[in-house]
Amino acid sequence: MKNLSILFILISVFGYSQIQTPYEKGNGNQTTTFDEMRKFYQELAKQYPSISYETKGEDDNGAPIDVVIFNPTKQSFEEAKKGKSVLFVNNGIHPGEPDGIDATMMLMRDLATGKVKAPKSIIFTAIASYNISGMMNRGSFSRANQNGPEEYGFRGNARNYDLNRDFIKTDSKNSRSFQQIFQWLKPDVFIDNHVSNGADYQYTFTYISTNKERLGNVLGNYFNDEMQRTLLKNMEKKGVISVPYVNIHGDVPDGGFPAFVDSPRYATGYTTLFNAIGTVVETHMLKPYKDRVKVTYDYMVDNLNYIDENYKTIQQKRAENLKQYKVGNGYALAWKLDSTKYETIDFKGFEAKYKPSDVSGKTRLWYDRNSKFSKPVKFYNTYVPAKEITIPKYYIIPQSEWKIIDLLKLNQIKMIPIKQDSTITVEQYRIKDFKTVPNPYEGHYLHYDTFATKESGKTKFRAGDFLVPLNQDGVKFLLETLEPEAVDSYFNWNFFDAILGQKEYYSAYVFEDTASKLLKDNKTLKTAFEMEKSINPKFAEDGQAQLDWVYKHSDYYEKTHRLYPVFRVN
Repeated sequence: MKNLSILFILISVFGYSQIQTPYEKGNGNQTTTFDEMRKFYQELAKQYPSISYETKGEDDNGAPIDVVIFNPTKQSFEEAKKGKSVLFVNNGIHPGEPDGIDATMMLMRDLATGKVKAPKSIIFTAIASYNISGMMNRGSFSRANQNGPEEYGFRGNARNYDLNRDFIKTDSKNSRSFQQIFQWLKPDVFIDNHVSNGADYQYTFTYISTNKERLGNVLGNYFNDEMQRTLLKNMEKKGVISVPYVNIHGDVPDGGFPAFVDSPRYATGYTTLFNAIGTVVETHMLKPYKDRVKVTYDYMVDNLNYIDENYKTIQQKRAENLKQYKVGNGYALAWKLDSTKYETIDFKGFEAKYKPSDVSGKTRLWYDRNSKFSKPVKFYNTYVPAKEITIPKYYIIPQSEWKIIDLLKLNQIKMIPIKQDSTITVEQYRIKDFKTVPNPYEGHYLHYDTFATKESGKTKFRAGDFLVPLNQDGVKFLLETLEPEAVDSYFNWNFFDAILGQKEYYSAYVFEDTASKLLKDNKTLKTAFEMEKSINPKFAEDGQAQLDWVYKHSDYYEKTHRLYPVFRVN
């Protein structure tokens, strides 16, 4: 009986068994498979009531995307998160970078067993692995620049999408699942775990802090100046030195390097649109796998501790930050680097040297790890608006744009159906110019450098078209997707390409007589036509261009050509 009592105490303190992760059972250079990961979490959830593990989405290959939650209370997640902060971690978006998958498995176990002190004011949540089809596509050669693990997943998913470019266009089931999970969790802080590419240097841990200007002055400055700096100092106390993500593939230039701008196509670019603080962990590809997993684990633990102590401040800053985006205020759609402002980093690198290549005999770069250096380098991390608009009171989206409406609903955007046919005074854009990439980019011929002009007037709308208010939490998501000049707008991702093509044309030999009559009967048109010829010599010599000019300035030209079908109400 005494032995049974002792056993009961041991079980209560240490759990039914000391569950080890596949990573821990290996040699420090092996990562879990998908099946092993699911089995581990399912067993953990059986043994520890504080762990829940449930399917909340689907990969393009039909496999489940699972969410694991550490919740030490006896309440449901919805009840438990009231008055608390939510930390949300995403793992395995690039399954060849599995550090976060293994680190999170250990951390969830350590929280459940009490090895890591459970935070009182946080619910810790994670996507166990996001790109399941990529995780299943295991091999040892796709990450040619990476030092371990022995086998790992592939960057693309089952349909070969890079999911870290799919957070706005949402071509994959994975992206739809992520948006549903994110809107369910509504986290205060988000971490996306990755492994870097690029130059060689002494750091194992590098990071991308979501662009502070895009996050918003109140929250961005707090995160950049207070929270992230404290987290990194705490990491340094553990012997982990860090540096902002070095997006350079050669020697670190004396001129310094800029902060990475995470536009909404990226994970933290998307989460920022909903006022969440975001960090991309980028462990260094050439460091041993066990070291990379450890620093990923450490950073998540430090976030738990910091948020637990400062959750009220974080929530207060989030509320204050949202107030910046009121109707009538300015909003930046594009940013440019301010080269006059920078921080000086004591950069710890390896000497870059050159020698003849064994392959080509030509000069090649190599890093001498026996020649360490530390030198001041400029880090440019301030951006200023390059293009601004005024936040409207409403958008109006015709019900015919059902693809857009579906994505807005997915992101819990509030929309009000118009009750009856109505005529409303609106602003509307006409697309005047844009450039397009010459080759497909993630399944799209992406537009950029878009320029649009505004036209005002009364427009008829049908009952069932949607009025979308901007005074809601998703205001930034709406601005970044529906303003055509925004970098990752739905227009730039080809959702509206149908408006770029004319549907009706003219036969020149027929329209010649019509054009002649138009110029004779309309003195204003005739004056503008002659003015164009006088200032444009090429136009004056091009008969077809002149005929086309008359057509496009006449009532025969279709009014919807390049007319953007989302309307602004001020």
